[in-house]
Amino acid sequence: MILVIFLMKKTSQICLEIQNYLNMRKLAFTLLTALFMIACGKEKSQDTNAGQTDATPNNEVSDYDPSRGEGKHTNIELSPNLDKAMADSGKRIAEVKCLSCHKLSDERLVGPGWQGVTERRTPEWLMNFVTNPDPMIDKDPELQAQLEICLVRMPNQSVSDEDARQILEFMRENDGVQ
Repeated sequence: MILVIFLMKKTSQICLEIQNYLNMRKLAFTLLTALFMIACGKEKSQDTNAGQTDATPNNEVSDYDPSRGEGKHTNIELSPNLDKAMADSGKRIAEVKCLSCHKLSDERLVGPGWQGVTERRTPEWLMNFVTNPDPMIDKDPELQAQLEICLVRMPNQSVSDEDARQILEFMRENDGVQ
């Protein structure tokens, strides 16, 4: 009987220690999230002030082509028909690198949904954004507006040109290209 009471007390102590550990992790996560949000807010206000006092960043933005984006892809030739093998490869790549943040519908998850994206954006823009998101986010006013809604920058997934082309074909399939 004494052994049972001892084991019950010991189990209770272990449960309390686990609960305290989990509470500390929640607190640490909350604090890190708050610091991240504050840091992002300061960066935004500094960029806004810098743009008002210095004309050079505005000149860089004026060189930006919103239909093509920023990057090396200038002329992407697409067949009117879908390349099913390429779309299947693009789906496999997207499942690993993209679909944890994007839905195939028009619903936003972390990032915006993909439905209709090939109708709203040119192939060059999509290829440049998938392979080179950071400079485009910095220069594209629509992406900056989207960032204010989503609150998370798209990370650079180091997608190769070939993989990006396959993802583009999967996006076309998602938008109904046969």
